[in-house]
Amino acid sequence: MQTVFKEPPPEGWKHAEPIDAIPRGAWWEIYQIAELNALEEKVSVSNQNVLVAIAQYRQARDQVRIARAALFPTVTAAPNVVVSQANGAARTGSGAVFGGSQVTGTGTTGAGTTGTGATGAVSGSGGSRVNVDYSLPVDLAYQADVWGSIRRSVRGASDTAQASEADLENVKLMNQAQLAQLYFQLRGLDGDASLLQSALQLYERSLQLTKDRMQAGIASGADVAQAEAQLESTRAQYIDVGVARAQFEHAIAVLTGEPPAALSLPQNPLSMPPPPMPFGVPSELLERRPDVTAAERLMAAANEQIGIAQAAYFPTVNLNATGGFAASSLASLFTWPSRFWAVAPSLAETLFDAGKRHAQVDLERAAFDQTVASYRQTVLTALQQVEDQLAALRILEQEAQAEAAAVKAAQDALDIANEQYLAGTIDYLAVIIQQTTLLTAQRTALDILTRRLTASVLLIEALGGGWTGLTQP
Repeated sequence: MQTVFKEPPPEGWKHAEPIDAIPRGAWWEIYQIAELNALEEKVSVSNQNVLVAIAQYRQARDQVRIARAALFPTVTAAPNVVVSQANGAARTGSGAVFGGSQVTGTGTTGAGTTGTGATGAVSGSGGSRVNVDYSLPVDLAYQADVWGSIRRSVRGASDTAQASEADLENVKLMNQAQLAQLYFQLRGLDGDASLLQSALQLYERSLQLTKDRMQAGIASGADVAQAEAQLESTRAQYIDVGVARAQFEHAIAVLTGEPPAALSLPQNPLSMPPPPMPFGVPSELLERRPDVTAAERLMAAANEQIGIAQAAYFPTVNLNATGGFAASSLASLFTWPSRFWAVAPSLAETLFDAGKRHAQVDLERAAFDQTVASYRQTVLTALQQVEDQLAALRILEQEAQAEAAAVKAAQDALDIANEQYLAGTIDYLAVIIQQTTLLTAQRTALDILTRRLTASVLLIEALGGGWTGLTQP
């Protein structure tokens, strides 16, 4: 069954195309606000949450390198110098120690020493002498990846690294979207402050007019008191806006990696409607959203763990070899007769483990099922978030049109009330009511505009933002 959005998409949306055709990059530039662009650029380089995710991604890439190293043999060297003193009567049959292991036997090395490996012959009777033995063994250890366990480990680490990269892009997108939301909310408060400031100027003039009319005997003291109450109440609202604005400004500073005291944004009220949104359909969410890709990569990594657990049923094939030089004098250490070598392949198989391997396979299968369910839930959540913001943009646009009509009607009613008050047909309370109604309608219209801009940011975030995709580590 084909999945489609319940909400009708905006004009210009179309069906999914190859991933290369999807717009990328700085998605916030569609708002055409230079100040917002400058703030967003700081998130990727200075935001501490992003830096944490970058460090985690680097760790995941290093895990790939560690896993890949197991495909190759391990070569170690242990140069050794042994200085010993033996009693003359107890020298016969002694062995020489090379690289931590004793070499014995009746064969002869190139130096002609019998029964002692590289230890030189000791002659004489009575007393003892000091012997110096030199050895340079090189050991090789290799586990043959016959059953693909190591290759699966590499693929699993690679899948995990790609999931970590997707997590990094998701952290960037979340912080960038949060900054844009905070910015528009701050500018919405700037609009509120501008409206309240204009209202204060109007109310001050109305208060002075009412005082003049009272002195002329046209208005009463009650009218003056009502005008003063309205003025001071509006002034308190204007001051209160400053509290929320300061908090938004501080939050923006932290998102850009700066202390709150280092950032100061001048007042700049909102005026523009949301720009047209980039296209997107359900299939593209599986290509664009980093959290969806991260969930899919984790599912792939969990699948590799099943194969690794199943490989434990088969024997392990190891190849060990050693070789090098050993001599009783440094001058003859690197001569051809001083060489030695040994090869020791081995095969190891677990014959009985009381069901441990079977339980491990079942464990990895259950973990895989968990990642599958998590992936499906992530996709469903992505579709829900897009639907939510599409609905919000559609409904808020209708609400904005209705509120614009309400603002116009409130302005007309206030103009009529002012004329009636000046004509003496109504008291000042009626004017105050109309002024309050107009201010409330204007602030509501501004709040709707802020919510529309915020919803547009959330929609871009739900569609995957400007994420550039995965890079194979």
